[in-house]
Order: sequence, then structure tokens, then C-alpha cells
Amino acid sequence: METSNFIGELIGTAVLILLGDGVVANVLLKNSKGENAGWIAITAGWAFAVMSGIFVAQKFGSAAAHLNPAVTVAMAVKTGDWSNVAPFIAAQLIGAFIGAVLVWVVYLPHWSITEDKGAKLGIFATAPAVRHTTGNILSEVIGTIVLILASSSFYSTPESGYGPLLVGFLVWSIGLSLGGPTGYAINPARDFGPRIAHAILPISGKGANDWGYAWIPIVGPIIGGVIAALLMNAFHV
Repeated sequence: METSNFIGELIGTAVLILLGDGVVANVLLKNSKGENAGWIAITAGWAFAVMSGIFVAQKFGSAAAHLNPAVTVAMAVKTGDWSNVAPFIAAQLIGAFIGAVLVWVVYLPHWSITEDKGAKLGIFATAPAVRHTTGNILSEVIGTIVLILASSSFYSTPESGYGPLLVGFLVWSIGLSLGGPTGYAINPARDFGPRIAHAILPISGKGANDWGYAWIPIVGPIIGGVIAALLMNAFHV
């Protein structure tokens, strides 16, 4: 088999979700070694997940390593080239679903002994600390703008090789500083793919999928991505 952009985006996103949702499972599921480790552990785990996912995506053929439909749309708006949008987003959604399934497998004995249905959903999908449609959308929009503007600046000198590491630190910063209101999805695939997995998988004692909120971590990041791209074009950066 040959590597490709599609394979790179798929496997990279799967690794991203396996490690990212994995750290949430480690913190929230009963009798896990990391139970109650807290927000610092979650944000750190997600930072390393993003870094690892980017490196893996590049290894398997996606030099761009978007792993995020909001990034893919932003780059299309910025460059005017929309040819990668559909295949990249398809790969990202499939990869996110696969990563979420693997998290379920890794923690298989822990679902039945965890009573909190909200915690189980929270391993797969984001939820607001306070439900406020405008505030929740704005939180996702702003977080995504920061993600794209800062990460784009890291790759201005790609030969340095530090881009993925710096993006990991950036995601850690976003989680610590801006993640409180919504859990900082800042990535539609990161939320939607695992939410579908939660809906389909035979997770012991699971609750509802909260589809009424699910559109916010899709629409918010896409809006943020478009705004970031327009800003970069306006300033020719």
C-alpha cells in the first residue's frame, strides 16, 4: 500500500482522537489509574495528542496534516484551492470515528462500572459548562481563530521541523486559557466523529448523545477558520 494525503489525514486523526479522548477516559472512568487527575492532565494529553497526530499524518503522506475540517476550510479560503476539502474532511471524520472506537476498546472493562452517563458522553464529545448558544459559539470561534493564526505562523519556516511540537503547545495553551466554556472542540471532526461512535457503540450504561448541542462544535470552528483565513488574506500573511 502507498501513503497518501487521505491515508495521512485518516491515520493522523485516528491517533489524535485515540490519545485525546483517551486521556479524558483515563480521568473520568471509574477505577482507571488516572481517575480524577483533572483538567491539567486532560489539556496536556490533548496537546501531546495533537502533536503526535500531526507527526503521524505527515509520516503517512499528508504533508499538510490538517486533522481538522476547520483548518482545511481555512486553507481553502486562504488559497482559493478547494480540491482537498472533501477528501480531507472525509478522512478526518473516518479517522476520528476509528480513534473513538479504539478508546472504547482500550477502556472496555471500565464503562460498566462508571455510572455517570454525562461523563461517558464527555469522553467522546464536548459539552458546554454553561449552555448559552451565543457564548458557546463565540468561544469556539475565538479558540479556532487563535489555533489557525498561531499554527500558521509556526509553519512560516517549515524546514525547522518544530511545527508539530509548537502546535501541541498551542493546543495546550488554548485548553488552559480558553477551554473552560465549551471544552474547546476547535475541530468539527474531533467532536462529530466520536459523537457518532458514542451513538453506535454498545457502551454499557450510556445516555443520550446531546445532538441538540452537536452543531455548535461544527459551526463555531468553521466560522473561526473562515475568519482566520480572511484575516491572513487581508494582511497578506
